[in-house]
Amino acid sequence: MSNTPADGQAAAAADHHTPVLLGRCLELLAPAFTVPEPVMIDCTLGMGGHAEGALERFPQLTLVGIDRDPQAIALASARLARFGHRFRAVRATYDAVDAIAAEASRRPDGTVDAVLMDLGVSSLQLDDADRGFSYAHPAPLDMRMDQSAGRTAQDIVDTADEQELTRILRDYGEERFAARIAAAIVRRRSAGSPVTSTAELSELVRASIPAAARRRGGHPAKRTFQALRIAVNGELQLLERALPRALNSLRVGGRLVVESYQSLEDRIVKRVLAAGATSGAPADLPVVPDDLQPYLELLTHGAQKADAAELEANPRSASVRLRAAVRTRPVGQAPAPNHDAYAPAGNTRGRNCR
Repeated sequence: MSNTPADGQAAAAADHHTPVLLGRCLELLAPAFTVPEPVMIDCTLGMGGHAEGALERFPQLTLVGIDRDPQAIALASARLARFGHRFRAVRATYDAVDAIAAEASRRPDGTVDAVLMDLGVSSLQLDDADRGFSYAHPAPLDMRMDQSAGRTAQDIVDTADEQELTRILRDYGEERFAARIAAAIVRRRSAGSPVTSTAELSELVRASIPAAARRRGGHPAKRTFQALRIAVNGELQLLERALPRALNSLRVGGRLVVESYQSLEDRIVKRVLAAGATSGAPADLPVVPDDLQPYLELLTHGAQKADAAELEANPRSASVRLRAAVRTRPVGQAPAPNHDAYAPAGNTRGRNCR
C-alpha cells in the first residue's frame, strides 16, 4: 500500500519529536483520568508527542491540543488522526485555554480534568533553520512561532533603540553583556550595515563578549537568541496570563503539569503554584477559615529534572524543570487571580508584549 501525504506528515512528526519526560508527565496526570470520559487540554501541542502518549495510555481520554503554529497543527493532526474524535486541534495562543476548556468540557461548570504545558520553542521550530530560532544555522532573523503575523526579530534589531535592546537582552536573556551587544547592534545599524541574519547576529554577539566569558556557559549567542525569541512571541506575558486561566479551568482533583526550559519561565510557574498552595490566613491564626485555605496541592517537591536515562535518550531534556499541582477547592470558591497579582513590585514585564 502506498503512503498518503498524511502518513508522511505523521511519520515526520514522530521522527522529529521525542517528548521530554513523557513517562513522568503521564504518571502525574493519571489520577485525574479515573473519571468517566476525561478531558485534557494540551496547551502546547507542538508535533503531538505528549498528546500521542496520553491518548495511547488512556483510551477513554479526549484531548484538545492548542498551538499558534499552523505547521505544528498540520503535523500533529496527521500524527494523531488515528485517534479520531478523541483528538481535536485548535490554532490559538494558549492563553485562550479557559475558553477552549469550557467548550471541550463535559461538566456544567466548564471545567476539565487536566492541563499540560510544555513551554518554550518546539523541536519543529528549532530544527527548521529557515525559521531563525537557531544560532547554529544561517537564516533570516524571523523567530515568530506564527509566521503569519507579528513583528520579527529583524524588526526588533532594525528599530529598537539601544536602551530597549539592552532591556530585552537583560530581562529576557539574563545576558551580562546586554549593553555591549545592544551598542554593537546600533553601531552596525548607524554605519549602514545592519545585522540581517542569524549568522551575523551570532558573530556580533561573540565579538561583543570578552574572551574569558566566551569560554564558559555554552554558545555565547544563546542568551541573545532566547531574549529576542521571547520578545518576538511575548512568551512570558502569555505564560503569566495562561497559568491562572488554566488553573481556573480545572475541576477539584484536576491536575496541571508544566515543563519549563529556562529560569524565567520556571520562576513564573513556581510563583503561581506556590501562591495557590499557600494559605491566605495570617501565620498566627490558630484555625484557618475555609475561604482562606489553599486551592492547590503541589505534586512535586521543587522542580524535577531529567535523570541520566532521560538525558541519554533525549539530550534536549537537559534544561527541563517540571512542576505539577492538583486543584483542591472548586474554582467558584477559590479562583486563581490574574497574572498582575503575581508580579513583584517594580516588574514591568507584563506591560510589554508559544
